[in-house]
Formats: sequence, structure tokens, C-alpha cells
Amino acid sequence: MADGSWIAIDAMGGDEGLATMLAGVAHARRRHESMRFLLVGDEAAIRAGLESHPNLSAASEIVHAPEVVGSSDKPSQAIRRSKVTSMGVAINLVKQGRAAAAVSAGNTGALMAMAKLALRTMPGIDRPALAALLPSLGDNDLVMLDLGANAECDARNLVQFAVMGAAYARTALDLESPRVALLNIGTEELKGIDSVREAAATLRASPHLPMTFAGYIEGDRLSRGDVDVVVCDGFSGNIALKTAEGTARFVADLLKRAFRSSVRSKIGFLISRPATELLRHHLDPNNHNGAVFLGLNGLVVKSHGSANAAGVSNAIQVAAKMVRDDLTRSIASDLAGIEAQAA
Repeated sequence: MADGSWIAIDAMGGDEGLATMLAGVAHARRRHESMRFLLVGDEAAIRAGLESHPNLSAASEIVHAPEVVGSSDKPSQAIRRSKVTSMGVAINLVKQGRAAAAVSAGNTGALMAMAKLALRTMPGIDRPALAALLPSLGDNDLVMLDLGANAECDARNLVQFAVMGAAYARTALDLESPRVALLNIGTEELKGIDSVREAAATLRASPHLPMTFAGYIEGDRLSRGDVDVVVCDGFSGNIALKTAEGTARFVADLLKRAFRSSVRSKIGFLISRPATELLRHHLDPNNHNGAVFLGLNGLVVKSHGSANAAGVSNAIQVAAKMVRDDLTRSIASDLAGIEAQAA
């Protein structure tokens, strides 16, 4: 992370509470001692929590915010209270330039609404998108967007998502020319709705971009490792994400049930335990935690509400890497290339 950069932490957001958030921040600090944090929330509670993390105290400042955005709060309600909630104050620290990025495990809709209102979208971006890393059988994880920020998208939105997703993949996955595909109901060129086909035509006509357009991909191929970035509207993306998460839990629960069914199965579990532990690690959402709002004039990372300390730490690592690699500048450069090509 760049020298002098601070990350704002919504310390009060999330299902697991302040203790887990502070444990996650402390874990991230142990991994990278150059990190510095603005811990936003109830000052007295944060100060008491820091007594368990002396390594974190020296690298942190507390910014008091008396209120919290609840999980059931509507975005409109959260916006009206943005100046007094830990989530709103954390985002405003990015807007003010005091923090290079903000991390929150709170209400996703509220976070998106407040971030968009406070930071605004980048020039050339119509709508921000929510992107996350998903596990795959390839050499690296998969970037997928949009995962719920925009239920309906036109071709221009999808092209912008492709540009942002490719820039994120170059940063998060260290790929020079990420393979980008559009989620579709088939791989044939004539398949899909108009917006998807129009976006594909634009991307095929933009070979100057630092990405490799791989055409269409179907839902059953998402985890195969054939591509590095999958682009879709937020409605389809959120369904695909929840289906993948549900399938992972189904497989894990099915294995547990099978291994408990008999003495022979339990013996088989002991023999196969290294393999099952590898599977558990690969499917654990904490190991891929940290969804990113792309396309804003500032960096905001969404941690899963139920993330444990390791998961929170991973979300912070995502934020730090984006700051270090100047993701916003990279996206702006690629968008300029698209506009020049169109002109």
C-alpha cells in the first residue's frame, strides 16, 4: 500500500460485531505492518476492544460515529443518517481524502446507495457494479460482476462492466490480459438478448483493450477456469452467486452426512481427510471475501456480513491491493481507450 494511505473501517457493521471486526483488522495488520486504519464507530467501545490488540492501537485512529446502519434499514433511511453512522462516516472519510478506501460488513444496499451518492461515478461510467472473486478450477480465481447493484443493464453498461472487471482482474489476480466473457444462455454468436449481443459486438471491435474477449459463457462453466472475468447484469449475477454458494453448502453438507452414515464411512473420512480439508478450504467464502464497488471516485469494499476474522482480513487485503495498484486510474485509462476507439 502506498505510504501514508489509510483504510477506513466500519467497525460496527456486520453480523459478528465489533470484536470480530477488530480481530480481522488486527490480523490484516500482522500480515502487512505498513497498514494504517481509521476505525469508525462508538469510540468507547472501540477503545475497549483495542485493549485486546496492542499491535493495532499504534497503527490506528478512532473516528467517533454514534449510530449504526441496521441490516433492515432501507437505503433512503441510511442516507439521511449518513453523517452519524459508522458506515456513512467511513465512506465520507474516503470522499474527504483522509482514507484511500473504506471497508464495511454492513447492509449492502445502504452501502451501495451511500457510496454512490457521496463518491459519484467516474467519468465515462454510467453505473457502478459490484464485483467479487469466486473460486474456480483454473490457475486463479474468477472475477464476476455485476452481483446485484443493477438489476437491468443495457449494452453500454455491460461494456463498462467488462472494462472495470478486466482492470480489477489485472490488479487482484496479477493477469496481463484477462480473459473476459459475457454470461449468456448459449455460446453461439446469435444467442441471448439484444443487450448482450450488442455488448459482445463492441468488445470484439476493441482489440486494443488490455483484455482477451472470449465470447459467451454458460452458467455451468463458471467454475471451470475457462475465463478470468464473467460479466452480466446484477439480476443474473446475484442469482448465479447465490446458486453457487448454495451448491457449495449442499456439497459440504452431503459429504458430512455421507461420512457419518456408518463406521466404514467414518474410517473412509479419516483416510480422505486431507482431500476433504482442501475442499472445505476451497469452498469457504471467508477465503474469497471482499466484494468491490467498481466505477466510483473512491474505493469501497463490502465484506460478507457473517465473515469471521480471517474473512474480514481478506476483505482488507483486497482494499489495500486496489489502493497500491491504483485501480481507479487503470479503469479510467481503459475507458479512455474505448471512447477513443468509438470516436
